[in-house]
Amino acid sequence: MYMLVHMCELYFSCSQLSKLQEVSLRNCVVSCAGDKGTIAKACPNIRRVDLSRNLLSSWDEVLNIADQLKHLEVLNLSENKLHFPSVSPSLAGTFPALKVLVLNRTGITWAEVLRCAPGWPVLEELYLKSNDISISERPADVLQTVKLLDLSSNPLIDENQLFLIAYLPRLEQLILSDVGISSIHFPDAGTGCKTAMFPSLQYLVVNDNQISQWSFINELDKLQSLRALSCVRNPLTEGGSGPQTTRQFIIAKIGQLKTLNKCEILPEERRGAELDYRKAFGNEWKKAGGHQDPDKNRPNEEFLAAHPRYQSLCLKYGAPEDGELKTRQPFLLKNQLLTLKIKYPNQVDQKVTEKQLLGSMTIQKVKGLLSRLLKVPVSELVLSYESPKMPGREIELENDQQSLQFYSVENGDYLLVRW
Repeated sequence: MYMLVHMCELYFSCSQLSKLQEVSLRNCVVSCAGDKGTIAKACPNIRRVDLSRNLLSSWDEVLNIADQLKHLEVLNLSENKLHFPSVSPSLAGTFPALKVLVLNRTGITWAEVLRCAPGWPVLEELYLKSNDISISERPADVLQTVKLLDLSSNPLIDENQLFLIAYLPRLEQLILSDVGISSIHFPDAGTGCKTAMFPSLQYLVVNDNQISQWSFINELDKLQSLRALSCVRNPLTEGGSGPQTTRQFIIAKIGQLKTLNKCEILPEERRGAELDYRKAFGNEWKKAGGHQDPDKNRPNEEFLAAHPRYQSLCLKYGAPEDGELKTRQPFLLKNQLLTLKIKYPNQVDQKVTEKQLLGSMTIQKVKGLLSRLLKVPVSELVLSYESPKMPGREIELENDQQSLQFYSVENGDYLLVRW
């Protein structure tokens, strides 16, 4: 077992120690701070220390280190089985400059976090992964500067406990991976309204949980500052709809989202997702009382609860028309051939042609086929279609990942190709 300063001396000369700002002593059997004042004398300028997986056993010993490192900004104490004080430590033992504190797998409880937190007056990032934490009380006058809180792999956490930290004023990132959460509800906000909870939360991580209902995603739209979401390896995202459709629905349901699962949501993707969502639930909307006439458009509460953004999407793009909501006929063969007439409205010298295409072909594949036939780059092609059943109505095929079947293209329809 070693003292922290002795381990530093093993690796650095005395002249180097005085200039040292960052040191990693992970898994180096460090057990104590050493004689009082020795750390401050040998390496007074340290700002970042990794003491993870050592033999530190007491928070008092950690405070002895802190008392000598007044410039310390980052401290990692993960995998030290620490004994925390039963009463609040003296304010003499504080971390005046500490911004990042990592306490993963230290056995700390939430009560102990709050007890020690007065000693972290400027803390911005707190990592508490894998501690079997249960949030038992609201932080009062502590953790008010925290911007990132990692509670991953604490399976005792539920939505009611999250409400206890919902008013941390500066919390921008909340990591809740692998906590077993399946539902959330913000009782202070009705359909289409924003909650006062988590006022600054911009990035939420809920990977590896038990989320299986779209109501969870609906509630996230109530977070006024949410811009980024990571939601992978949940029953909802691993289910039968397919990853692309699930992504589209999440984008459509959370209007202010800019990034999903670390992938930026470009404006054209948002537009396509919202239009597809609007069409996918159009018949359900009509059955619930939706109507193209604004004076008659009164979908019931059940529909609005399941699709809280649907009305705003109708305002944004217009209510779906009957022609868009044609009931798809059942296909005996998934890959049924469609005979389509292809027109080129902007090319007067191009004659109308007829071609058979698989109904399951994506718009991207149709564009690829036309690109080869016409010698025109795929990126320049814009597709839409007209149906004899809807004279004068042209429907854009704007989402390259959807199929002709999705857009209800039928035998005898006109495929319009522009570039």
